[in-house]
Amino acid sequence: MDNKAKKIEMKDLVDYCNNYGFIFQGSEIYGGLANTWDYGPLGSRLKNTIKDAWRYFFIQKRDNAYEVDADILMNPRVWEASGHVHIKEHNVPCPNCGKSNFTDIRQFNLMFATQRGVTNDSANTVYLRPENAQGEYVNFLNVLRTTRTKLPFSIGQIGKAFRNEITPGNFTFRTIEFEQMEFQTFCKHGDDEDIYEYFKNYGIEFFNMLGLPKEKLRHHDHEKLAHYAKAACDIEYLFPFGWGEINGTHNRTDFDLSRHAEFSGKKQEYCDQTTGEKFTPYIIESTYGLDRITLAVLFEAYTIEELENGDTRELLKISPALAPIKLNICPIKKKFHSEKAKEILAMCKKHFMTSYDESGSIGKRYRRADAIGTPWQISVDEKTVEENIVTLRDRDTMEQIELKVEELVPYIEERIQFEK
Repeated sequence: MDNKAKKIEMKDLVDYCNNYGFIFQGSEIYGGLANTWDYGPLGSRLKNTIKDAWRYFFIQKRDNAYEVDADILMNPRVWEASGHVHIKEHNVPCPNCGKSNFTDIRQFNLMFATQRGVTNDSANTVYLRPENAQGEYVNFLNVLRTTRTKLPFSIGQIGKAFRNEITPGNFTFRTIEFEQMEFQTFCKHGDDEDIYEYFKNYGIEFFNMLGLPKEKLRHHDHEKLAHYAKAACDIEYLFPFGWGEINGTHNRTDFDLSRHAEFSGKKQEYCDQTTGEKFTPYIIESTYGLDRITLAVLFEAYTIEELENGDTRELLKISPALAPIKLNICPIKKKFHSEKAKEILAMCKKHFMTSYDESGSIGKRYRRADAIGTPWQISVDEKTVEENIVTLRDRDTMEQIELKVEELVPYIEERIQFEK
C-alpha cells in the first residue's frame, strides 16, 4: 500500500485536538484564559499512557528507583534554600560577581504566590511550586531510611508545576501550568560523570520507545551553566515550529542537598556501610516535560493519508501501547449483533480501554477509530454469533484477520506492551 501523507502544521494539530477531544482551550465558554489548556477524554488518556510508559521505564524496570508524590505547597524555606525567592531580602550574592545589588526582582518573579490563612500577610505567603525536584530533595532522607537502599538510587515524581511565564505560546509547548516527570539520581562524587552521560542516552531510548524517531531528536549541550551545575544537556525534538526542549539532564553536584542542610539545620548525608564514610551525595537530574512530550507524540503520529483511490483518511499512527483506546467493537447489524458485541465489550473492558460503535456504516466507523489512533477494530456478525469468531482489522495496514473470541484479549495484550 503506497499512500502519501500531508505535511502537518500547528493549526492542523490544534484543530484536530479540539475536534476529537484531545485538548480544549481552558475556560473556553468564558472566552478562555491565555495559554491554559484542558485535556479532554482522549487527551487525558494519552497523557496517562505516557505516564505509565515513564513509570515503566524509570521506576519499574530500574533497580533502586522509587516514586514519591510530594505536595504542591511546601514550606517557603524550601524555595529560599533553592534560590527561587527572597534573593534581595537575604542578600544572596550573584555567583559570578559576588555582589548583591540586584535590580528590584519582585516584578520578575516567575513563582505564583498565594496566602495560607485568612489574612493577607507576607508571613503567610506560600508558593505554587515552579518545579517538582525540590519535593524529591527534601525527601532524600525519608526514602533512604524507609527503603534501606544504597547509592546510587533514584527518586522520581510526576506532578504539576506552575510558572508565571512572560511569553508562553506554541499551543501546549509553553504554558503557565504544566506537568513534569522528574527523576533524580543520588550518587557518589566520582560516579557522577558516568551517570550523567548514561541518562543523556537513556532519555533517547525512552523517546524512541514512545515512537519519536532518532532523526528528529538531538542533544543540545549547554554552553552557559547555572551556578549549581557541573554539566547540562537538553534533548530536543524537531517540531514543525523548530527544535524544542522536551527533556533536561543536569549534573547538579551536591548543591541542592547542601543548601537544604544549611537552611533546615539537618544534615543531608549518606553513610557508606562498607567504609563508614559520610558525605553529601551528588544529584543527576533528568526532567521530562509531559505536556511537551504529549505534543511531540501527537505531531509524530497525526497523519492525513492520501489513499491510492484518491480518498483521504485521518490517522493517528501511534504506538499501540500509548493509544488512548486499544480496541473498537462494531456490530454489523445492531438488531441482530449488538447483544453479542456488548458481551465482548464487557469482556475486553476488564483488560484494556475498549470502545463500542454501532452508528453509521462500517466504513465510517472504521475511519472514526482510525482518526483517534485505535489500533484494532472488530466487526461482529453472524459468524460471531454462531461460531464465536470475529474479524479483526489493523489500523495501519487496514488488513483483516479472523480470531476466536477467546483469542482476542491475549492477542491484543501481547501487542500493547511498552517493550517486546
